Amino acid sequence: MVRGRTEMRRIENPTSRQVTFSKRRNGLLKKAFELSVLCDAEVGLIVFSPRGKLYEFASSSMLKTIERYKMNNKEVIDNNKSNEQNIQQWKQDSELMSKKIDVLEDSKRKLMGENLESCSVEELHELETELEQSISKVRWRKNHLLEEQVVQLKEKEKVLLEENALLQKQGPHTTLSLWKEPLQGLNTSKEMVPQCDKNMDVETELYVGWPGGGGRTQQLLKG
Repeated sequence: MVRGRTEMRRIENPTSRQVTFSKRRNGLLKKAFELSVLCDAEVGLIVFSPRGKLYEFASSSMLKTIERYKMNNKEVIDNNKSNEQNIQQWKQDSELMSKKIDVLEDSKRKLMGENLESCSVEELHELETELEQSISKVRWRKNHLLEEQVVQLKEKEKVLLEENALLQKQGPHTTLSLWKEPLQGLNTSKEMVPQCDKNMDVETELYVGWPGGGGRTQQLLKG
């Protein structure tokens, strides 16, 4: 037979309530004893009956166990207080940081020329001064970078001029050596050209007239 689950509520019948208390109390004391023996745990159990009678169990000394409990409970309370203080401090820091962010955002918008309607003459004058100082810093930085680039370009120009001068010094000798062998080849091939007699006549013919015509005139020209 399966036992039903007991409903967790106060037992109205005094006799049944007393019987249940006795059974559960004995079982609870037994479990506390077993826990202390099996697990080598320090156990302290205090139970008061409905009539105010005390039932207790202590694995060592009840007073020492209670003092240990108080010390541990005090540490827990102190830690809780410390945590609460830390949480409050974090909230304050977060609120302060949020306000600073809002101020910076408002200042940024004003520097961009936005939300100027609420600014007074003094605030606008301060804003103008800040912008002029910022522009001066930006110009100085830009000029500094340009000067560095000019110096670098001059150094590159100097290196290129030195390399060009070196190439000009080495250029003629290199050209002469490159053309020496082809010139020698030309001298040897010159001997193979046949010599022509200056007094030798060369005959050439000149035809005047239409191509293919029967009555064309021929002239013989001698050089």
